[in-house]
Amino acid sequence: MSCSSCSIGIAKTPSGCQNNGVCGSGGCNKKNTYDWLYDLNKPDFGFDYPYIEVSFKGGRKSFFSNPDNLDLTNGDPVIVEVSGGHDLGFVTLKGELVKLQMKKYHVEDNESIKRIYRHANKYDLEKWESAKALESSSLSLARKMAMESALEMKISDIEYQADKRKVTVYYSSEDRVDFRDLIKRLNESLGIKIEMKQISLRQEAGRLGGMGSCGRELCCSTWLSEFKTVSTNAARYQNLSINQAKLQGQCGRLKCCLNYELDQYLEALKDIPVIEGMLKIEQGDLKFIKTDIFRRLMWFYLNEDSDWYMLSVSKVEFILENNKKGVFPKVDFDNEKIANAQEFKFGTGEEMSLTRMDHRRKVRR
Repeated sequence: MSCSSCSIGIAKTPSGCQNNGVCGSGGCNKKNTYDWLYDLNKPDFGFDYPYIEVSFKGGRKSFFSNPDNLDLTNGDPVIVEVSGGHDLGFVTLKGELVKLQMKKYHVEDNESIKRIYRHANKYDLEKWESAKALESSSLSLARKMAMESALEMKISDIEYQADKRKVTVYYSSEDRVDFRDLIKRLNESLGIKIEMKQISLRQEAGRLGGMGSCGRELCCSTWLSEFKTVSTNAARYQNLSINQAKLQGQCGRLKCCLNYELDQYLEALKDIPVIEGMLKIEQGDLKFIKTDIFRRLMWFYLNEDSDWYMLSVSKVEFILENNKKGVFPKVDFDNEKIANAQEFKFGTGEEMSLTRMDHRRKVRR
């Protein structure tokens, strides 16, 4: 749960947003930080941390001061100070955890941090909703103008400020783009200040969101905040086929999840022998095919035979040691016992028929 549903209700249980399926915050907040200090009593000698984390559209978050000591709860809509006006956001974190978040994102505790004015009232929310309603048509207009100007850029999103004094256009591009004419035309059409902001392809995917091939919501749009370099070596270490269509995410880059288990694979690979060239045995030459890293099994071709022959890592190490001495040992593949090998079994305990769902036509008499 997100938005106002993550606030704490009676008896320290989630209160719920009570919107019955209609989101009241313009989409659930993304990349939320769990407040594991919410049930701790504030010490008598202490004060609440004076800064609040506030989220906006697309998971964008900023930190604001609370000089008036407003009584704020996670999910509360607030009016905050921004350059040249004000905006509406939702409280996502407060207290000592904000200090850790500011340190994580290298935000300095100084007077340059903007302030929270007040709680948002009904009029503020209506004006914010009317500004949001303009985003779809403005996005289509901006894309049309960019195409007419033959600009090599992709406009992915538009965000209106709650006071309708500024609109931010998010775009991605491989090269430098001269969009001065585009800004001029948009300003004439919309009658509002235009700010262009370039984002990477991964940031674009995280901002727009979507479903990954795994069936879950994109990591970059839910919890992943740091994008580390992903190389094809990560796929090779995990014995994945170098298929760009399967390895690429919705951003067109290699999937970030290729790095998630890479350390475990590298640790397991330390005990796997490196095969350079052919292995020599009495029956002929063994050509390496692939390795099952965690089951510690290796497969080979024998001479020109197209069949795969499986050997344990210990057996391969034995062959390598003998080859260094100039000895070609005899290997009995049929009698090779793999202690860690496990055959796949159906979860139901029995083989499932492909025709089990077919209905036989009843014969009428």
